[in-house]
Amino acid sequence: MKTLLLIDDDISLLRVTEYNLSRGGFKVLAASSGEEGLRLFRKAQPDIVVTDVQLGDVDGLDVLQQMKEEQPEIPVIIITAFGSIELAVRAMHLGAFTFIAKPFDRDALRLSCTKALEMHNLHRRTRNLTAEVNRLTGASGMETVNSAMAELLHTALKVAESTATVLITGESGTGKEVLARLIHHHSPRRKEAFIGVNCAAIANNLIESELFGHVKGAFTGAVKDHRGRFQRADGGTLFLDEIGELLPEMQVKFLRVLQEKKVEAVGGQQEEEVDVRIIAATNRNLQEAITQGDFREDLYYRLSVIPLHLPPLRERKDDIPALVRHFLKKHDAPPEVMFSAAGLERLQEYDWPGNIRELQNVVERSVILRSAPEITAQDILLPGNGTQHSRGTFQLPPDGISLEEVEKSLIEQALTLAEGNRSQAARLLQIPRHVLIYRLEKFNIGQL
Repeated sequence: MKTLLLIDDDISLLRVTEYNLSRGGFKVLAASSGEEGLRLFRKAQPDIVVTDVQLGDVDGLDVLQQMKEEQPEIPVIIITAFGSIELAVRAMHLGAFTFIAKPFDRDALRLSCTKALEMHNLHRRTRNLTAEVNRLTGASGMETVNSAMAELLHTALKVAESTATVLITGESGTGKEVLARLIHHHSPRRKEAFIGVNCAAIANNLIESELFGHVKGAFTGAVKDHRGRFQRADGGTLFLDEIGELLPEMQVKFLRVLQEKKVEAVGGQQEEEVDVRIIAATNRNLQEAITQGDFREDLYYRLSVIPLHLPPLRERKDDIPALVRHFLKKHDAPPEVMFSAAGLERLQEYDWPGNIRELQNVVERSVILRSAPEITAQDILLPGNGTQHSRGTFQLPPDGISLEEVEKSLIEQALTLAEGNRSQAARLLQIPRHVLIYRLEKFNIGQL
């Protein structure tokens, strides 16, 4: 049920109108003065306002102006017994939805309120849709005042005009896919498909089929032909996230596709030419992976024609206020909701190990749990109160504990925190990646 704030200093008319609008399906809050109306407006956050112009203590148009300054999108309907074209024009200029002269038909007022809410909801859906399109195309979410980040975006936009292969590096949560979409959106291929694939999220025995496709009968379960990501991205852009997780045998096949620009479906007999622009991303240090024998050097140089490195959020904290505003809009926070100066300062003091993804989660959580429109430093929940966790000594229980179970539990927790990314999990556990893989096999922990 939508909440409607009704303001009128004519008590008898106020009660009659309150009754009629309640019968029309609204939860009505009634105020008999402008000051009381403004107090209820700020306390109750109504969905729509109906106010008289002549209120005795305050002019109704002044009430309208104050409400619009505090909540620009609130629909306000003006009613008055002193109707004139000049008054109507002033009200509309101040942002009123419509102007109704007394005496008015009760059904007409209810209909005007319903139409105002429908229009308000339509504008909100349009705004959300536009924001979602911008998010998916990479046209937003990369706002920056940081000089290094601005230079990176400038380079990315120049690169977008070419067909060169791009390798985006950076920690998890820094926005690698957003940058990839930005490049695609500003490229000559923008009207064609942008196909993304997370190489770490697909089982090793399925990755070849997902990338190159398969023909019917190629293996058990292949009941029909399947077009791979390369074929689906033909003419457009293929984004390969976590490219560092490809196994050596897949790296060889992938390198050949990059060189020949042809793919052969699993179980197929013919190669198919593909015109695909490759953007790869990884949070691994591929040069270290080359030294350890986990990644092919020739594939690395084939991918890193244009290397772009996204800095972690802790190195661009001056962007936090702009990112916070972006996430407030993304999560459809009411216009009056904002972070206090102390709240923003608290966010900028934190080191953000989860980067922009973690910041987005904190903003969303703060909006949900806030106690007032202004989000204060006390409203913001951060791990360890914004400080690094201390490394205390683990206390062994008096009856002992299974070291194997502790180790297995820590590995599972690390995989959960890393969202299944083995390289990130290894870093959390401070062990080499190959050691983690050995322990996954030892404890029979399923690949994520």
